[in-house]
Amino acid sequence: QVLLVESGGGLVQAGGSLRLSCAASGGTFSSYFMGWFRQYPGLEHEFVALISWRGGNTSYADSVKGRFTISRDNAKNTVYLQMNNLKPEDTAIYYCAAAPGVVSTLSYEYDYWGQGTQVTVSS
Repeated sequence: QVLLVESGGGLVQAGGSLRLSCAASGGTFSSYFMGWFRQYPGLEHEFVALISWRGGNTSYADSVKGRFTISRDNAKNTVYLQMNNLKPEDTAIYYCAAAPGVVSTLSYEYDYWGQGTQVTVSS
């Protein structure tokens, strides 16, 4: 069982930056692909970014490419999402998720989820 706890969300003006963190415990963190998803009210989880076990491979949704950066520190069991040049349409609840040995942008491939952190971008 892996426990994921996100932090770093908040309110920011358009064009600003936030850095989300996701701390993992209870499992072998380095054996999981990690992903960030976001959810708008009433909709399904939307893929944002993923990172491979050692961080050598990453993938991003087109809507965030060039603005967001995913990274991980396996020594700290933590994955990050640096969000720059934020836009009002980035307003959502952001979740980190862990997938054991699966490279996927699909939310149902991820076994473990955090509780989410709210990001609000004002115009």
